[in-house]
Amino acid sequence: MSKLFDLSNEIAVVIGGTGALGGAIARGLGSAGAKIAVLGRNAERGGKCVEQIKKAGGQAAFFAADALKRESLHTAHEQISRQLGAPTLLVNAAGGNDPKVTVTAERSFEQIAMEDWHANFDLNLVGGAFLPCQEFGPAMCERQKGSIINIASVSAHLPLSRVVAYSASKAAVLNLTRFLAREWAPKKVRVNSITPGFFPAEQNRRLLFNEDGTPTPRTQAILGHTAMGRFGDPEELIGAAVFLASEKASRFVTGTDIRVDGGFLSQTI
Repeated sequence: MSKLFDLSNEIAVVIGGTGALGGAIARGLGSAGAKIAVLGRNAERGGKCVEQIKKAGGQAAFFAADALKRESLHTAHEQISRQLGAPTLLVNAAGGNDPKVTVTAERSFEQIAMEDWHANFDLNLVGGAFLPCQEFGPAMCERQKGSIINIASVSAHLPLSRVVAYSASKAAVLNLTRFLAREWAPKKVRVNSITPGFFPAEQNRRLLFNEDGTPTPRTQAILGHTAMGRFGDPEELIGAAVFLASEKASRFVTGTDIRVDGGFLSQTI
């Protein structure tokens, strides 16, 4: 591994490392030498991610945590510091779209319940960036060393049909990223985001594929709008994550968003 992308002195907290995208990023940071703390609510999936990192020669441990509860994050923070060391990297990969706030033929925008709207914002903004940054960011600022990577979405830039709450909440993540980049730059903590394109996962599978596995009209529209004409593979997020995590490689990079979208946002029609 080039010294430019050597993370052997870093302690990375990956919240949502139990998911497809977060798990790939955790494995990628681990392969670059970082010690990985996989955080999530599913111990079985977290354990599998840790096992994969260790099998590849890395160091990792799973810590049960609920990103929507500050006390849960604080407990995990203390455990990580004791077991692995003081965190220097934070990846916020938790989030998703709740079907209850998806606009369908049976549910119009006006029919979305307020409690479901709030729950989606809690998932993607509060637990997906706000609370983790509040918990781990100040300690990084105090040590004057750190890199935070938030996971946005192409729908944060241009709202997608049907997933209105998801789009709005991810747009808020982008805004928060830029605010914190300015706020913490004097304390040598960089805050950036990655915008994934379309990566099939549990949260969007029902929108992309029929029960028999055939693509939905939405999938056809997405691929027709993606310059590369295909879905992304989670492993294709690793390069951007390692770049933003590496102080040597991205020392002067903060408040930016790296799109890994196969060209989805490069065209309109």
